[in-house]
Amino acid sequence: MTSPTATLLVSCPDQRGLVAKLANFIYSHNGNIIHADHHTDFAAGLFLSRLEWQLEGFNFAREEIAPAFAEMAEPLQATWELHFSDAVPHIAIWVSRQDHCLLDLIWRQRAKEFSAEIPLIVSNHKNLKDVAEQFGANFYHIPMTKENKLEQEAKQLELLRQYKIDLLVLAKYMQIVTADFIAHFPRIINIHHSFLPAFPGANPYERAYERGVKIIGATAHYATPELDAGPIIEQDVVRVSHRDEVGDLIRKGKDLERVVLARAVRLHLQNRVLVYGNKTVVFG
Repeated sequence: MTSPTATLLVSCPDQRGLVAKLANFIYSHNGNIIHADHHTDFAAGLFLSRLEWQLEGFNFAREEIAPAFAEMAEPLQATWELHFSDAVPHIAIWVSRQDHCLLDLIWRQRAKEFSAEIPLIVSNHKNLKDVAEQFGANFYHIPMTKENKLEQEAKQLELLRQYKIDLLVLAKYMQIVTADFIAHFPRIINIHHSFLPAFPGANPYERAYERGVKIIGATAHYATPELDAGPIIEQDVVRVSHRDEVGDLIRKGKDLERVVLARAVRLHLQNRVLVYGNKTVVFG
């Protein structure tokens, strides 16, 4: 779709006629809806919706859409986001020593699997500096210890502001991000090398091996102050057997980590993820 589009993500208390009201907002201003997806969480009493429409011929200018929709959304007690398809987000990637997720994201970005720029890579080690420079990203080495964590996170937050970052991806960063950091910048996707909620925290492959599991997994989720417990965006699994050693689990797991993280980033960038509470709706 070359023509630019607008997307609304809406969450509000469930009631009759919501689909009609939302669709009519677009139709009454000469909008052509190209994707519509809705879901009701009956237990939570919430209606959740994603509507995407062509901007060509729409009666409102871009800057007029949000104020106009806000008037309709207020009596519905709705929370909502408005996005435009031709906006190019800036992604920052935090890494440690492992390169497989970083290289995969860079390759997919360069192959135009998703539309975004990656101007910033930060690491607590220097191992991946050459990778960043090879692909034209600015690399910052910011070592982390318990003693300097708050000071160093302040430097990281300043970099996010300096580079106008829209999304932070923890691509095997292997560091716990503090609650204060998340409060200042909540748009963070993390990849965890287990099928959460199983084996959160450190050394999940070793613990999975000790437990004798028959499948291992990877989970991409939004970061929250509670370790590895944020809203899940994407997961996948692969079978393992009694013949597999820890090294085999790690090798198989790395393949999953790449794919799961890439899917989650792409879904986020396509504005297909709606968070409510500690859950997500992922619209297809």
